[in-house]
Amino acid sequence: MPDLIHFAIPGFVLLLLAEVIFSAWDHRHLYEAKDAFSSIAMGLGNVAVGLVTKGIIYLVYAFIYRFRLFTLDPGQWWVWVLCFFADDFSYYWFHRFSHNIRFFWASHVVHHSSQKYNLATALRQNWTGNLTGTFLFWIWMPFLGFHPAMVMTMQAISLIYQFWIHTEAIRKLPRPVEFIFNTPSHHRVHHASDLQYLDKNHAGVLIIWDRMFGTFQPEEERPVYGLTRNIHTYNPFRIATHEWIDIWKDLRKARSWRDAWHYLFDAPGWSHDGSKQTTKQLRQASAPPPSSPSI
Repeated sequence: MPDLIHFAIPGFVLLLLAEVIFSAWDHRHLYEAKDAFSSIAMGLGNVAVGLVTKGIIYLVYAFIYRFRLFTLDPGQWWVWVLCFFADDFSYYWFHRFSHNIRFFWASHVVHHSSQKYNLATALRQNWTGNLTGTFLFWIWMPFLGFHPAMVMTMQAISLIYQFWIHTEAIRKLPRPVEFIFNTPSHHRVHHASDLQYLDKNHAGVLIIWDRMFGTFQPEEERPVYGLTRNIHTYNPFRIATHEWIDIWKDLRKARSWRDAWHYLFDAPGWSHDGSKQTTKQLRQASAPPPSSPSI
């Protein structure tokens, strides 16, 4: 089955070059050469891994499809509409869990590791996500009756959409668009390391899921991009594996199986000795103390 993302690559390149020219003309300094080349290398690595893993994923979906509850005809336009909403809903929860479960964060952190925010950052994709089961967030769709080709086509369309929102060249779009869709403004918040912005705006195409499930945060001030602890490397292999290496180090110092479980499946930043903090703990630490009751 052809991957739509491969067909979109020439468009990605043209838009990226246009943004580079705009950045130079507007003196915005949106790009740093080493950072951009690292992001591109990560994207190429992701495509290479996908050549193998996406075929396996298709076979898994096809196996599940054999036990489907319904048969949703791809020839009907409304089935594609349902597939779009089902995919976008699945993406939201995959993305949200990827920020709240360290095992999935170890792959997803790659996408947040740049301290720049530009179209090259959109290409900074992981090499391990497909290998660690992130595709399972969509497995309910072939079981319900969506053909595997539909599921994987809609996944590709979602990723293609998300390319253009990785930019600072677009400030705000009309309010109805900002209310319904994921936009550059919303996604800049998602890539920020500012405490007020952490783990917000997990949308793929539609920002309505964040509004519905309490994870929406408007852009109020220019974000600071990157991680709460930046990795300071342009080495693609280091970028791809640094969190897995850190997990291994933490597992080695775990005092019990319970600690090991938390290091793998609790929120990123969990530690048995308080040496690191989760987003929730960071927010609790920064919250003002409760005011004393007046007498």
